[in-house]
Amino acid sequence: MMELPKMSAQEVLRRMEAGTVRLVDIREPDEVAALRVPGAEVAPLSVIRWASMPKAEENKPIVFCCRSGRRTKEGSPLLAEVAGGPAWQLEGGVNAWVQARQPVEQGKKTLSMQRQIQIGAGGLSLLGLLGSTVWSPAIWLTAFVAAGLTFAGLTGFCGLALLLKRMPWNR
Repeated sequence: MMELPKMSAQEVLRRMEAGTVRLVDIREPDEVAALRVPGAEVAPLSVIRWASMPKAEENKPIVFCCRSGRRTKEGSPLLAEVAGGPAWQLEGGVNAWVQARQPVEQGKKTLSMQRQIQIGAGGLSLLGLLGSTVWSPAIWLTAFVAAGLTFAGLTGFCGLALLLKRMPWNR
C-alpha cells in the first residue's frame, strides 16, 4: 500500500502562512465542528471522492489530515488520486497539531450521531437483557432494538436517529 509522505505540524503551519501548501481536513463534520485548524479546507474522507476541490499544484501541494493520522494513512491511495498532484499527510494528525501548540478553533464538542445511536441501541439492548432476569417479557425490548437496527441497515431509515436529532443536546 502506498502511503503519503509525512510533514510535521510546524512545517505545515510555516508553509500555510507562506501560502505554499493547502491543508485539507478529512475528518467528519462533527469532529471539525468540535476542533478546527484555521485555514484548513474540509472534505470528509467518506465523501471526498465526490468533493469538488481544486487539484494540487506543483508549487502548492495538499497536506491531508485526520484526528490521529490513521485514516489519512489508510486512505493514502484515494487521497493521492483525489489530490491529482503532490500530496502529503500531517504527521500525527490534528492530535499532533494540538500537541505542537499550533492554532486551533474550539467549537461545541458533541458525540457523533453514529455514536449516539450505538450508545442508545446498546443501552436499550442491555436494559432488555438485564430486565428479563426480573421480568421475562423485557427480553422483547432487546428483540425490538435488534429488529430496528436490522431495518435501519437494510433501508437506511433509522427511527432512533430521528428521535436523537430532536434531543436538546443536538440542537
